[in-house]
Amino acid sequence: MIEPSFQRSGIRQVPEPCTVVIFGASGDLTGRKLMPALFSLVCRSLLPEQFSVVGVARSEMDSETFRQKIREDIGRFSRIKPDECSAWEPFAANLHYLQGGYDEPSTYKELGKVLGQIDQQIGGACNVLFYLSTPPLLYATIIQHLGQAGLSRQANGDWRRIIVEKPFGHDLDSAKALNSQLHKVFDESQIYRIDHYLGKETVQNLLVFRFANAIFEPLWNRNYIDHVQLTVAEEVGLGSRAGYYDTAGVLRDMVQNHLLQLLTLTAMEPPAEFNATSLRDEKVKVLKAVQPIRAEEVRQFTVRAQYRTYRDEQGVKPGTETATYAALKLYINNWRWRNVPFFLRSGKALADKVTEIVVQFRHVPHLMFPLMDNEQLPANTLGLCIQPNEGINLHFETKVPGAGMRTRSVDMSFDYHQDFGTNSLPDAYERLILDALHGDASLFTRSDEIELAWSLVDPILQGWDSKDAPPMIFYESGTWGPSKADEFIATEKGRKWQHVCSQG
Repeated sequence: MIEPSFQRSGIRQVPEPCTVVIFGASGDLTGRKLMPALFSLVCRSLLPEQFSVVGVARSEMDSETFRQKIREDIGRFSRIKPDECSAWEPFAANLHYLQGGYDEPSTYKELGKVLGQIDQQIGGACNVLFYLSTPPLLYATIIQHLGQAGLSRQANGDWRRIIVEKPFGHDLDSAKALNSQLHKVFDESQIYRIDHYLGKETVQNLLVFRFANAIFEPLWNRNYIDHVQLTVAEEVGLGSRAGYYDTAGVLRDMVQNHLLQLLTLTAMEPPAEFNATSLRDEKVKVLKAVQPIRAEEVRQFTVRAQYRTYRDEQGVKPGTETATYAALKLYINNWRWRNVPFFLRSGKALADKVTEIVVQFRHVPHLMFPLMDNEQLPANTLGLCIQPNEGINLHFETKVPGAGMRTRSVDMSFDYHQDFGTNSLPDAYERLILDALHGDASLFTRSDEIELAWSLVDPILQGWDSKDAPPMIFYESGTWGPSKADEFIATEKGRKWQHVCSQG
């Protein structure tokens, strides 16, 4: 059976008539990301004419006020502005707002009536995508009430699906509990756990780069690769997220989701088919093969740090031990990657905002060219730039013109904006929401993925809270993190952190 997401042409049809119900419709995520994404999809003729949005929130607002707010949000945050697209008026006409408490049964009863009215207008079944854009503590409440109101039931060929935003749980136990709550109301095939990093074109291009080209895949193993670096660096500090961040820290905020997802795509085996089941099966195999860092091993395999002014941020607890920077060394115990270290790092208030994957190849086994004493040619590196300087960079040696055999490192680069235009990269939410409307779960995380990721992060968190914890060290804002992290990666063969994609 061919899964619903992929046609051989690679081009999709417009989804069936559908409604997106956004819980948390007055919030920041809805205004900055979700509504601009939906409007861009409408402007690109990728959504059906019979398409509606129902916003649900506690804020006092009517549908007309909601439309005005959304127009302002789209004007500020969308890559396509309302005045640049003739679709605004019909799009706005199908925006509805429902005020109500998330814990009140009457809210869901009224929502059922609104969906029934949309049914009548389109003269057919109402396919519905629920989107949880609320604080995570409300997820269980909303899920329970959707089930009690019968809004999750699929009948007569119509579908019901639900997108759940990160963070998905606070640890392994809470993630299991949330999965259990979801499965009481929705089948796993109806559930779409979103990680917006997987919607980035450059992340998806990693799959094409690896599996559509015969050049690098034969080298993509322990025989030719010395180590792999995965970096998710943020230039800003906390901003307005102190309340959340100080209870989460960098491991929960970045490593458990974004970095481990990038790890799976970098290390996975080629799927037999490009569909949700095959792709996610291979990602799960990677997580199962990762050698866990036990609580008593955290000094050996991790670095934790804070930027120096973190404890002065408003909303941060005095003397907090929450880490804003982490570096990890992981090993994948399988045939392809045995003894190849994967170095993961993420932090706030660093020198640049950049997400990159750097593959460093082994040095040549024998060098015939004369070198100075103790000199070694740089290793070849491949940089996959996820953001913001999207592209691919290959670093290799070439001969300097003239007498002798002196060499110099040069770069061969591919730049998305240069080759495809400055406005070529759609927002990740555009791709992911459209995928969910098509029933394509390929770029969403499955329940076992979530739980395996937490099973790798939980022991590190426990170790950081124990007597075995590495000391909390501090780094200055605007740097690349603590010097301890440089020592951490350099313990073997003079390795060092690469900044292939950064301009900072």
